[in-house]
Amino acid sequence: MKEEVERHGIVAFSSNYALYADLSNRVMTTLEELAPSVEVYSIDEAFLDLSGINGCCSLLEFGQQIRNTIYQWIGISVGVGIAPTKTLAKLANYAAKAYPATNGVVDLTDRNRQRKLMAITPVSEVWGVGRQLSKQLAITGIDTALKLADADPAWVKKQFNVVLERTVRELNGQSCLSLEDVTPLKKQIISSRSFGERITEFQMMSEAIASYAARATEKLRLQKQFARSLTVFIRTNLFSEIEPYYSNAATYQFSIPSNDTRDMLEQARELLKLIWREGYRYMKGGVMLNDFYNAGVYQPDLFNDAKMRNNSELLMQVLDKINHSGKRRILLAGEGITKNWSMKREHLSPAYTTNWRELPVVW
Repeated sequence: MKEEVERHGIVAFSSNYALYADLSNRVMTTLEELAPSVEVYSIDEAFLDLSGINGCCSLLEFGQQIRNTIYQWIGISVGVGIAPTKTLAKLANYAAKAYPATNGVVDLTDRNRQRKLMAITPVSEVWGVGRQLSKQLAITGIDTALKLADADPAWVKKQFNVVLERTVRELNGQSCLSLEDVTPLKKQIISSRSFGERITEFQMMSEAIASYAARATEKLRLQKQFARSLTVFIRTNLFSEIEPYYSNAATYQFSIPSNDTRDMLEQARELLKLIWREGYRYMKGGVMLNDFYNAGVYQPDLFNDAKMRNNSELLMQVLDKINHSGKRRILLAGEGITKNWSMKREHLSPAYTTNWRELPVVW
């Protein structure tokens, strides 16, 4: 597509995770200044509690104020959806982005407006209804959000599950999902990337998997938790018409939950040995941590004499302190040095807000 891209003047950018995270933090901090209570849902989504706001101004005006403030302070354009439940708020946000006439803000507190919007919204756009579920619903004649809202909750629970039943109730204005002021801890941590070039050697794959395992374990320690389950997975290009496809994964259960990077790298390499197959050009790999415990909560087996490494906690604290200082990073030897497998980022935009040398210059 290179010639087409150049002919149409299309500009391509590589992923800039540092920039995304910093702008996300600025948006969320701004929202916390504007609303009495905020739940950060993801890197680019948040739920706000607007209780009492309508005593000062209309909710539509307040939504526009949020949008204008974020654009003025940060330069990010956002959509604002206002409704009595989270599911309806997500639907309102969908409308704010889909219909330019809304000017990026939709107030869906009126029941008639809710039903009008749901009538023209595909059921696949409802929060929590994925592609497969929307196909199953279509078989029963439910192809719009309104038809789902009008379905009998008891029937939905019996035919599908309790989660979809809650969705039906939320579409009818019954709040089933409360606002969480404290972001809940992750129940699963995945570290994975597509490789910059195909990997054909075990040692190179081992370095990549070790690097992902180290990153995932660092995130685990930030949650102050320990993981009992470690999974390693690798795969080739699913869409290649000329190369054979191969995908596999293996899991290890620790006798005692760990958040020590050394434990993770040691077991990750052993798992990789189990699933590695020569003769393939691997496109992606990664690790997944599961089954989390807080410190001192796990009850080991009475006949298991496994113990944690000596001074593990202190060593990991020193490692994280240095790595979070912004000066240098300490890596374990298993992670490698050259990292030829890293994601290609030849079109990386400047880190405008996180690097002094890349600040935008105005003449």
